Amino acid sequence: MQIALAPMEGLVDEILRDVLTRVGGIDWCVTEFIRVCDRLLPETAYHKLAPELAEGALTSAGTPMRVQLLGSDPVCLADNAAFACSLGAPVIDLNFGCPAKTVNKSRGGAVLLKEPELLHAIVREVRRAVPAQIPVTAKMRLGFDSPDAALECAQALAEGGAAQLVVHARTKVDGYKPPAHWEWVARVQDVVAVPVFANGEIWSVDDWRRCREISGAEDIMLGRGLVSRPDLARQIAAARAGDEVVPMCWDELLPLLQDFWQQARRKLAPRYAPGRLKQWLAMLTRSYPEAVALFAEIRRENDCARIDALLKPLQPAS
Repeated sequence: MQIALAPMEGLVDEILRDVLTRVGGIDWCVTEFIRVCDRLLPETAYHKLAPELAEGALTSAGTPMRVQLLGSDPVCLADNAAFACSLGAPVIDLNFGCPAKTVNKSRGGAVLLKEPELLHAIVREVRRAVPAQIPVTAKMRLGFDSPDAALECAQALAEGGAAQLVVHARTKVDGYKPPAHWEWVARVQDVVAVPVFANGEIWSVDDWRRCREISGAEDIMLGRGLVSRPDLARQIAAARAGDEVVPMCWDELLPLLQDFWQQARRKLAPRYAPGRLKQWLAMLTRSYPEAVALFAEIRRENDCARIDALLKPLQPAS
């Protein structure tokens, strides 16, 4: 069983990858997508979204990181994939699942699920361009507005050379509305000969158990569920091994939240850092009542020094 941390644009950057992988239970993670249009991107574009490349493509916890590319030009994607490998990318992942309207309008992400032949061509060209020992993987949804072509798309990706598929069990039009249609993951597994990861609506150990029962998938990718409950991967790994599941308490989470804030302060301008903290804290309110109270205190606060003062007293006593 493998548990992966999902790539989520504007949310799971290197700071959150660092913090979440330190909690444990995550086997690998993926960068936010690197958009490829019509040219070979400069090295700075890769290091901006994948600074772990300078550290052997590992987070500080030693968790492997994959580089994800998004685009629709097979040759241009292939050139950029080869360049990313030269910078140290251990795996190239291709995004065919992003539902964002701006991305889809520029022929990126889930809109390409309307064109199975193009999916095949993209994976084929990227597979040809990167060194043989470096896997090429793909993330897809069930379709754009219908799952009718989901199996054809999955086959196109696998036959093009994808070594693994992650299936977000909703269409683009579904967005993030529940439920996730895990039964389609099972159908995809029936028609491809590569490992298939189930993704979507796994918020708890019980959700994981239901997903495994319905999808038949041992491998999973966690997104919002893991961001909202940072030890979810660790909980699932323990449950899978038959060990006792001991959820992370708020006092354990506080030092991680403080570290996240300090990293955000170092990386971002003062006008942007508070927004990143509020973004994660808002998601934590789903799992922690204490986060609700803290979020209420800082939601209108934009002064970094005052946020420092609010967070420091909340650290548990040593």
